[in-house]
Amino acid sequence: MRIIKIDLPFTAENTRDLKTGDKLLLSGKLVTARDAAHKYIVESIDKGEALPFDLKSSCIYYCGPTPAKTGFPVGACGPTTSGRMDVYVEKLFSAGLRYMIGKGERSDIVDEIIKDYNGLYLIAIGGAGALYGKSVKNCRCIAYSELGAEAVYELDIEDFVCYVG
Repeated sequence: MRIIKIDLPFTAENTRDLKTGDKLLLSGKLVTARDAAHKYIVESIDKGEALPFDLKSSCIYYCGPTPAKTGFPVGACGPTTSGRMDVYVEKLFSAGLRYMIGKGERSDIVDEIIKDYNGLYLIAIGGAGALYGKSVKNCRCIAYSELGAEAVYELDIEDFVCYVG
């Protein structure tokens, strides 16, 4: 297995040679979004409204960070099941998204969308939320704060472990 360090955002250059199963150590910024946030994001796209982040340069992590304990930027922040976001992928990719992180399998339709748009689906380890929390150096809510843990957060990460799916 290859271990590859990548500074985000992803680019055509730093993703060109990635292979299924490669272990990645990501550093930079991730955007979190779960089911409710995806619904809001797609509604904003449909209305032609500006989004609180740039889809084209973002990697969405299917995660709802838990509140931080004193002295830490975030609590646990493990992945949620990706299949629940499958209904939103086509709309998000047509608007510019190319990179997602979650857990579990994707539908055949999503597999085709990822191939058609030359995107990436990265897999995070389920049950490792506390470990992922240690990779987060800063966390701030950037949209839909009324959704609580399902709001959109920007995470500054260092050596965040995931695998090319």
